[in-house]
Amino acid sequence: MRTIFAALTGLALVLTVSPAQAQFTTLDDAQDGPQTVGQSAQPASTETPCGNQPFTIARMNWPSAMLLSEIHERILKAEFGCEVRESQADLGAALSSMASTGQPALAPELWVNRVADVWNAAIEAQMVRSAAPTYTETSFEGWFMPGYMAAGLNPAPTASALATTLAAPGPDEKIRFISCPTDWACSIINRNLIAAHGLSDRVEIIEPANRLEMDRSIGEAVNRREPFLFYYWQPNAILAQLDFVAIDMGAYDEVAARCLAGRNCADPKPSAFPPEMVVMAVADRVFLSNPVIAAYIQRATLPLAEMNRLLAELNQPGATAESVAERFVAQRRDLWGAWVTPGLPE
Repeated sequence: MRTIFAALTGLALVLTVSPAQAQFTTLDDAQDGPQTVGQSAQPASTETPCGNQPFTIARMNWPSAMLLSEIHERILKAEFGCEVRESQADLGAALSSMASTGQPALAPELWVNRVADVWNAAIEAQMVRSAAPTYTETSFEGWFMPGYMAAGLNPAPTASALATTLAAPGPDEKIRFISCPTDWACSIINRNLIAAHGLSDRVEIIEPANRLEMDRSIGEAVNRREPFLFYYWQPNAILAQLDFVAIDMGAYDEVAARCLAGRNCADPKPSAFPPEMVVMAVADRVFLSNPVIAAYIQRATLPLAEMNRLLAELNQPGATAESVAERFVAQRRDLWGAWVTPGLPE
C-alpha cells in the first residue's frame, strides 16, 4: 500500500495492545437463497437490488482503495443495474460518515486498526458491519528475497533457517538487508528481528532515506543479481513487477512482537509481523435493505497477489485507476464471477 500508509508500516504492533472490538461480523449465509425480509427490515426498492437511491462507494486516496472502488462501481452497474456514485474520503472521515449518516454505503478497503476507536463506536451503535475481509490474506508485512536467490534453497526460505542457509558474496562480506527508513516503525522491528534470528553477523542493514531510495536500492540489487534480503509490505506493485519470494516468518507471538517494536528490546525473540484487519465495511442499512448487494460484498474478497498485479499495471505509463478497473472487469470474470453468482468456483 503506497503513500499515506507507508510511514505507518509496523504501527499495528502497537495497536494490537488495544485491538478493535467486535471486529468481524459474517453476513447471514441465507442471503444467498431466496430473499425474505422481516418486519423490521423493509426493502428500499423493488427496482434494483440497490434500491431507488444511488449506491455510494468510498473512494479513498491510495491506489489499491481507488482500484477497488472503481471495480465495484462497474460490477454493481453492469450486473445489478445499480446507480453508483463514488465519494471522495479519507479513512477516518469515511468511517465517521458511515457511522453517523449511513453514507457512503461501502468502504472496500477499511484498515480497522488504524481507526479502532471510530470502528468500535460504529459497531456498538449498529451502524456499520464488516461484510468480508478485503483480501484473502491477513499478513501484510514481511521479509522477501529475489527468486534467483530462493531457487537454490530447498525447502522454501524461512527466517529461522537463514543463519545457516545464507551464503555470503565473498570472504568477510555480509549480505545486504534492505530495511525501511529510520523514521518508520519497521526499521526498529527489523533490527530486532535480525538479532532474534541470529543474523547480526551475517547481514548488513541498509536503511534508505525514503521510499524512493528504498525502491531504487531493491531494483538496483535485482539488476546486479545480487543476493540480498529486504522488508516490504502488501498490497504493492513492486512484488508483482519483479520475481520475489516471501520468507516464512514463523508464527505471530504477541509478547515477542511488543518487545520487537521497542528500541530497547533487551531479549528479542522471533515473531511474524502482526496480522491486520482490513475489511469491506458496509453501512448497516445495506445489510437490512439490500441483502442481495450485501451478499455480493460478502463474497468479494480479493487475493493480495491479484491486487499487486493491478497496482503494477497502474504503474504503467498512461494507466489510470479507471482504465485498470475497466480491464479487470472485462478480462477477469473468472475471478469476480463468483462474487456475483453464489456457488461458482473461485
